[in-house]
Amino acid sequence: MSEPGPLIPGPLIQVCDVVAGYLPGVDILTGCSLELHSGEVIGIIGPNGAGKSTLLKAVFGLVDIRSGAVRMGTDDITGLRPHELVSRGIGFVPQTENVFPRLTIQENLEMGAFQKPNTFARRFEAVAELFPLLAERRHQRADGLSGGQRQMVAIGRALMMDPQVVLLDEPSAGLSPAYQDQVFEQVTHIAQHGVSLIMVEQNARRCLEICDRGYVLDQGANAYTGTGQELLEDPKVVSLYLGTLMGS
Repeated sequence: MSEPGPLIPGPLIQVCDVVAGYLPGVDILTGCSLELHSGEVIGIIGPNGAGKSTLLKAVFGLVDIRSGAVRMGTDDITGLRPHELVSRGIGFVPQTENVFPRLTIQENLEMGAFQKPNTFARRFEAVAELFPLLAERRHQRADGLSGGQRQMVAIGRALMMDPQVVLLDEPSAGLSPAYQDQVFEQVTHIAQHGVSLIMVEQNARRCLEICDRGYVLDQGANAYTGTGQELLEDPKVVSLYLGTLMGS
């Protein structure tokens, strides 16, 4: 009898043929699937209206899933509410309104640790190691920060519960080129610290340059998938999508 091969861990997050939408009878997602393995950065790109942000919101329990399933490891997490998903180790950073503007940086991060307030000091230290600015300006109100700095607070807040997975919705949207570069560097840095990420991005080329694997969505379904480099070099992906998306 031959020796058994090494164990290959299953996906950390698995989205299986999900159909979802906001209004009755109107499906934005028409059968999306993806897999995220531990330690990966997954990029989701596609034209406006393709369902990219809806997919993240469906995973995070903000959009009702009409059919299909979302699993975390061996657990079916389809339809769980956001606070339940946070407790299971999933963080979410929305594109807009992602900070409490009248609260200080520290108070924003305290909100991120609301389920485990006793861990705040330890987690604040860990997040500040990634983002030193958050410690330096911890008593400054968020409404006095630049767009890039606010994004840093939003990502930091999502990390306060020490998640396994972070979902990022358009993290570079509306930022200057310098801050966009900084966001992509931060994503890479976070992944190096053991957090797996699913990132929706309009800056398609830059996204594919840093992600392990990418998914192209079109009209609510998977159009292409592959490693970031494979998609960057795929003539059909380049002609159909990368030529019309930001960052091309």
